[in-house]
Amino acid sequence: MTVLVALAANLLIAVAKAVGGVLAGSPALLSEAAHSVADSLNEIFLLAALRRSRRPADRRHPFGYGKERFFWSLLAAVGIFVMGGCFSFFQGFEALQGGAKESHEGYVAGLVVLGVALVFEGVSLLRALHQVHRQSGTAGQGLRDPALRTVVAEDSTAVLGVALAIVGMVLHMVTGNVVWEASASLAIGALLVYVAFRLGRDAREQLIGQAADPELSDRMYALLEEQPEIDSVEELLTMQLGLDSILLAARVDLVPGLDSEEVEDVAVRIKLSIMRTIPEADQIFLDITDAPTRAARRKKSGGPAATGERGGA
Repeated sequence: MTVLVALAANLLIAVAKAVGGVLAGSPALLSEAAHSVADSLNEIFLLAALRRSRRPADRRHPFGYGKERFFWSLLAAVGIFVMGGCFSFFQGFEALQGGAKESHEGYVAGLVVLGVALVFEGVSLLRALHQVHRQSGTAGQGLRDPALRTVVAEDSTAVLGVALAIVGMVLHMVTGNVVWEASASLAIGALLVYVAFRLGRDAREQLIGQAADPELSDRMYALLEEQPEIDSVEELLTMQLGLDSILLAARVDLVPGLDSEEVEDVAVRIKLSIMRTIPEADQIFLDITDAPTRAARRKKSGGPAATGERGGA
């Protein structure tokens, strides 16, 4: 619903800004129109991400399709950079080179359009922030969702971009100097490029296999150490597979005296215990290893990568 609200707002605003920008001949308003068009296409990307990421796991994708959200969020970042940032820079440089002539009616029409846009963008931003609060109660956790993070970033940037465009048009109208409006367009472009870089960097980290949140990893480690059958946790690896899906792989040393059948029962019980406590950890792999033997092998071979250890329960 948050993405749909943002899409509806951006489509209406994009049309209004484009018409107003052409009639007024305003570079700042045209830059904002490009910004809204980019945001509208990005909302479509995010809707595709939400739909495709919910598909169940299959043979080709045994860990599911959760990373679809990260991929489409990366495309949204590229869209913001190309369609929003680059076009805004183009409009700003074009205005500086050729000048921009606006009539009084053009100023009024542009400012009215921007005022309406500010209201719609503000409503969309409030909706997104409400969704963040409803998801987790804290912005830091709620913004783990790449779709929601993108909407919040887009709407925040849109509100600030509209404010910059209004300031640029007002100063142009008062001073008669197009430099103010061209500077506003360039500032909007710089803002969009920065937001695109931040969103793209986050999506890249998640696509290439980002670890789970450190606090969550610490909880998993503590849960393993609390198990009476585990003597020590030798290594714990995590990877974010999706918004609510985490892969956990751990090498553990069990207490002496357990036979093979008991080891199997213990491994199953430990996995169920972790999944009940941390539902996001839905892919758990335990590698049962002997700590002294493993340490000796590592010392002899020169590192863990050379031992060639495999296995698990």
